Amino acid sequence: MPELPEVAGLAGFLDEQLRGCLVTKLQIVSFAVLKTADPPFNAIEGRMVSGVRRFGKFISIDTDGVSLVFHLARAGWVRFTDSPADSQLRMGKGLIAVRCAFSGPDGPRGLDLTEAGTKKSLAVYVVRDPQEVPGIATLGPDPFTEAFDADMLAEILAGSSQQIKGLLRSQSVIAGIGNAYSDEILHAARISPFAIAKSLDRDTVQVLYDAIHSVLGEALAEASGKPPKDLKDVKRSHMRVHARTGQPCPVCGDTVREVSFADMALQYCPTCQTKGKILADRRTSKFLK
Repeated sequence: MPELPEVAGLAGFLDEQLRGCLVTKLQIVSFAVLKTADPPFNAIEGRMVSGVRRFGKFISIDTDGVSLVFHLARAGWVRFTDSPADSQLRMGKGLIAVRCAFSGPDGPRGLDLTEAGTKKSLAVYVVRDPQEVPGIATLGPDPFTEAFDADMLAEILAGSSQQIKGLLRSQSVIAGIGNAYSDEILHAARISPFAIAKSLDRDTVQVLYDAIHSVLGEALAEASGKPPKDLKDVKRSHMRVHARTGQPCPVCGDTVREVSFADMALQYCPTCQTKGKILADRRTSKFLK
């Protein structure tokens, strides 16, 4: 799933490519992805792109009065081209869910939203204001806003009995962090993914805050300026524990372990994060005996 660094990279790339372009055609190839009816999706046609913004894991292509907002979910992605096809796509056929065509001073541009797999959760909204999107309206603070400091993080954690891994992934608590970067952040901070949020002392909270900014900051720098086709490989190449089950931890050399759940898996290093103990591979916060 694309998270804050990749989504920021996408938003920056699309802003550079589309700002000042005219939206000439919007095709909804899979109506299951369209979550709004008013205004109609084609209301964005004939309008000029004023910019592209990120809200958490959402991207908003803004025009004068209407925005095209999308969330790539688990298996969605962006394909961009400066040689777009002019053909009408058949409904429900292939990986393409949405196709948008643009014209600009440097020629045509094309944007496809694709989704692989059978579990379809890509979401598209055509709205007058991005805040009309429920997922945007309920977002927690962005980690890179000025208001998000170590004191705010300490206050958030102090009021939660949730495991820290789940809390970091909650978009209504902190915007933009998902499964992959929560693994990386907790590894950098040397914190167990099963630690209870309110149990972390103030010094540990500071370490966690610093890890959030260092891990995401480095990933943001790597993603900046990259075209969509390169962003996935950039993300994978910089992971230290996420999706590295069975491989040596690059910090201590211990074997990276995994805990599997119904719809996700987390990875961690026992030596770095749990004092050598192996976490039970089931939905629990207890250690194996």
